[in-house]
Order: sequence, then structure tokens, then C-alpha cells
Amino acid sequence: MLMPMAISFTKQSYVTRYPGVLFSPRQSSYFCVSAKNIFRKTCRRELEFKQQCHHALFRSKDKAAFSSSMHHQANEEDVSRATLIWRAIKLPIYSVALVPLTVGSAAAYLQTGMFSARRYFVLLISSILIITWLNLSNDVYDFDTGADKNKTESVVNLVGSRTGTLVAAYLLLVLGFIGLTWASVEAGNLRAIMLLTCAVICGYIYQCPPFRLSYQGLGEPLCFAAFGPFATTAFYLLIGSTRENLCLSITATILSASLLVGLTTSLILFCSHFHQDTFFIAQVEGDQNVGKMSPLVRLGTERGSVVVKWAVMTLYSLLFAIGLSRALPLSCIFLCAMTSPIGKLVVSYVEENHKDKGKIFMAKYYCVRLHALFGAALVAGLITARILVIKHIPKLVFQ
Repeated sequence: MLMPMAISFTKQSYVTRYPGVLFSPRQSSYFCVSAKNIFRKTCRRELEFKQQCHHALFRSKDKAAFSSSMHHQANEEDVSRATLIWRAIKLPIYSVALVPLTVGSAAAYLQTGMFSARRYFVLLISSILIITWLNLSNDVYDFDTGADKNKTESVVNLVGSRTGTLVAAYLLLVLGFIGLTWASVEAGNLRAIMLLTCAVICGYIYQCPPFRLSYQGLGEPLCFAAFGPFATTAFYLLIGSTRENLCLSITATILSASLLVGLTTSLILFCSHFHQDTFFIAQVEGDQNVGKMSPLVRLGTERGSVVVKWAVMTLYSLLFAIGLSRALPLSCIFLCAMTSPIGKLVVSYVEENHKDKGKIFMAKYYCVRLHALFGAALVAGLITARILVIKHIPKLVFQ
């Protein structure tokens, strides 16, 4: 008696709670469709949840990178004033004044067997004064555009006077150009002062208003022309010319050497952009806001590292091509080829650290080492060719 009642109670409760069991075939079909829709919604929600987790993971990585950048900036703020002054002086960069002059002098010695120490040192001091003008005026005009707003080692930020920095810059330019003019008058070579004037003009339109061609990504071609064919050839003419020998010929040797010097100098400028312009997106946007479209702002650091690799490969390929044409003595080719390990170091360092702002700062200094060592190898090769009386007759290009 109790069992039927229990069963009846169970059936009644089940029917009452789940009346869908007694649905008609049409209602059952509708129920199946609803179940499928619920299943699809559930799958869609699971997919959305996974996507949210995926995006959250990337946001956490971005936050970690941002936190790392803030930590790096905090460390930059803790740098001592003495370190900032050292960075502002940029002493290693002055190799760009030494190398063109010394290579040009060595080429003149190979051609004429002459060397004037007094004229050499006057030209060296004048070149250093002009390079200082380039650095100071560059800081002033970058300060005006806001590009150096957060650059702690900017001379304007350190000194606190834009006008004083600009006046000092142009005073140094005048003094440097007076020295160059004196050397040209003493040597009696007007072609040299014309070439040096072209080099200074390249420096001016590189950074000074209204031109500011560096903001259009044209800094590297101007740097190549100024320090390569213009300056190196001019120094060759000044060191090798005398009042008795006014018509020193421009040979394939000096032109080849100047191309190599210009290429290594431009590489220094290109690698300096890794630290200055392009590590973080915010910095890139900041440069774009002030209109500074350097090559790395346009390319990005990934493709920029590829450009560095191809530039170094081009340097040594051009060296061997010049060697085959015998425009340079074999001693130059051999000694310059021995600098290839430092070239490989530049490439590997940039490839491995182009996204690390703390480390990529050193890339331009590795390029300075390459520039200095490659230039020293050129000089040693030219002098060796003269001393050992290796049969090398420079090909005449211009009389």
C-alpha cells in the first residue's frame, strides 16, 4: 500500500517539476532546438573567455615591459651629474674629426712623401671645434623642437641656458673655420676650402632651421658626404699641397679611402638612433609628434638591425672590390680585412639587443670602435705602402 503511493507521489512530483516530459512532438522539437542554441552560446562564451585570458596575458607582458622601462628611467635619473657631463661631451665621437684628417694625410704621404705636422695639428684642432659646434647646435635645435625634452645628458638641459649654448656653438664654428681657412691659404689650395665649405654646409642643413633634413631621415647621406668625399679629400689636398706644388691630383686612392671613411661614419649616426628614437612606442610617437622621422622611426628596430648588417657587409664587400681594382694598396686591403671581427661584433650586438634600451645605448660606441680601427688600418696600409716602396701608382681622376 505504501509502495504504490510512493511511486505515485514520485511520478506526480516529477511531472509537476518537469512538465516538459509530457510535451508533444512539436514541443519536443522546439526543446531540442533550444538546447542546441544554449550549447552554442556556452561554446561561444568559453571561446570569449579564452580570448580574454589570452589578451590578459599579453597585457601583463606589456605591463611588465612598461614597468621595466620605468625602472630603467628611474635608474637614468639616478645617474650622477659627472656621468651626464661625460655623455654630453661625447668624447669617443670626436674620432670622426681624427679619422678623415689622418686618412687624408696618409693618402697625401703615399702620393707625395710629404707631411706637415704643424698643418696637421691646426686642422685637427679646427675639426674638433667644428664637431663641437655640430654637437652643441644639435642639442639646441632638438631642445627647440622638444625632441630632447627628456634627454638628461643634453647640454641645454645641463647648462640651463639655450642662448648661451647657441652662442658658444657658433663661436666655435667661427674659430674652427678660421683655422681651416688659414691652412688652405698656407697650402695655396682653394679646392680644399671649397670642399670643406661644402662639408660645413652639410652639417648646417643636417640640423639647423629652416632645413633640418635630419628630421626627414636624410642625416646619413649628409654625414657620408661631409666626412667622406668632402672632408677626407680636402684634408688630402691640404696636407699634400705646397706653394711649389699647387696642383695635387685627386686620385682613385683618396676617393676610395674617402668612401670607406664616409660609410663607417654614417654607421655611427645610424646606430645612435637606436637609443635616441625607437626603443619604446611612446618614444617613437614623441619623435613623430615633433616631426623627427629618423630612419629607425620609419623602419623600426627590427629592420634597422638588418640595415646595420647589410651596411657592414657592404663595407667589407666594397673594400675587396676596391682591392681587386687596385685603387688601394694591398697592404690597406689586408689590414682593413683584419678589422672584420669588430664588424661582426657590431652586427651581433645590434641583432641581440636592438629592443633593450639599456644595452643598445652602447651600439654607437661599438661603431666608433669599428670606425677608429678601420681608419687606423687604412692609415697603416697607406704608410706601409710608401715605406716599403710597394709598386702602387695611384690612378689619376682629377688634375
